[in-house]
Formats: sequence, structure tokens, C-alpha cells
Amino acid sequence: MSTDIQDLVDAHEKVVPVAEARLGPHVLRYHVPNRTCLTRVQTLLSKEPDTITWLSSIPEGSVLLDVGANVGTYSIFASVVRGARVFAFEPEAQNFAVLCRNIIANNLSGRVDAWCAAVSDKTGFDRIYLSDLTIGGSCHSFGEQVDFRLRPSPSRFSQGSYATTIDALVQEGTIEVPGYIKIDVDGFDHKVIHGGLTTLRNPRVQSVIVELNTNLAEHRDVVGLMSSLGFTSDPEQVVRAQRKGGPFKGIGEHVFRR
Repeated sequence: MSTDIQDLVDAHEKVVPVAEARLGPHVLRYHVPNRTCLTRVQTLLSKEPDTITWLSSIPEGSVLLDVGANVGTYSIFASVVRGARVFAFEPEAQNFAVLCRNIIANNLSGRVDAWCAAVSDKTGFDRIYLSDLTIGGSCHSFGEQVDFRLRPSPSRFSQGSYATTIDALVQEGTIEVPGYIKIDVDGFDHKVIHGGLTTLRNPRVQSVIVELNTNLAEHRDVVGLMSSLGFTSDPEQVVRAQRKGGPFKGIGEHVFRR
């Protein structure tokens, strides 16, 4: 190996960019290996304001299940700002690696547990089809080559992964019954709900925030299903959260509460 390459490797290892978000007395630290991850920090409070409002409202020390945690933007927020006990699931390998580094950067080991696994409506091994290879990227799909609209979308690269269900996680004792559940898996959110029906019937589950695409019948059906499980939602909140234009028009966070 040439000296030039060794020097480059040595220099690279010394550069560990970390961005800080200061929220009152709280300091949140995030590894930012690229612009995508930096943008997630810069838009922490503005990208999904209803998610921030929801997380800020959970009682101190609550148990949160974060399905589709990406690099941990909201898992870290919940644990630092609300002292939440967080169980985070992110199947994409590069995102998961940064998620783990963010846990360490905020001294949250033991308070935020992370798994490199998908959460769906059934358990088993399959592939996760990536929309791109960007760290901090999204719109990947587990088990099917589709986009966030559930339309066929060929992928250039797939990664082996494993999926479990919310019910299996709780029944096997892997996680506690979460009082609060955040679901954001870019099109497959309805599958996560169907894989957690027993858990969602448990009165200990107080609230769920899930990103739904109102253009999809599968997602619209989730509203009625959650109602049958004893949850209510606020139509004004739903309208406020929906994207009003662009490729994500009609997609937004739905907050369900008991």
C-alpha cells in the first residue's frame, strides 16, 4: 500500500463529523457522514413537526417503539428530551451503523436498543430492496421491489435482512409492551399494524403515530382498523400533516390516541 493511501486513510479516520442540535437544556449529537444525514439534523424540528409535537408530549420515561428508525433522528430525540426507553428497528445496514454510532455519541447505550431488522406482518428472511445507496436514505422496501406508492420499482441492489412483527417481539419478551409506537416504513406501514394487532389491543399502548399514504386503500383502511382497536384521531391534525404537493402529496403522519 502506498504512503499516499495510508495518509488518506489516517486522515479519514480522524475526521468524525458530528452535528449538535441544542434544544433548551438538551444537546443532541448526530454523526453526519454525508449531506443527507446533516440535512436530517438541520430539519429536525421542521421536517415532520407533528412527529416532534407527538414525541414532546409523551410522558417522561415512556417506552417507545421506533419502527423505521433510519439513523435514529427521532429515537435520539425521544431518549434525550423525554428520557424515553427506546426500542429502534432499522433494517438498512448503513443507516443502522449510523444509528448505533448516534446511540453511543449520546451515551444512550442501555436506554436505546437497536436491531438491524425489519418489522412487518410476518417473520422470516428476505431481501430489502434499496432505492439508492445513500447513508440516511429512505424509501427502501422489504420483500418486494416496489416504491413508497407500492408500485413496481426495480432496485439496483438488495441486502439480505430479517423481518419480525410487533406481536412476536412482545410475546417473545424481546421488547416491553410499548406505551408509544412510531411507524414510518415508506409504504409498508399497514403491514406493521397488521403484525401488531394483539399488542395494539393492550390498553398499555397509549398512542401510535404512523405515516400513511391517503392515496392507498391499504393505508386508508388503517384508520378504521385503529378505530376498532379503541384509538381515535384528529382529522384536523391529519390534514395539517399531509404533504400538499410533490411526489409525497397525500402522505402524512396520523396520530392515534386512546
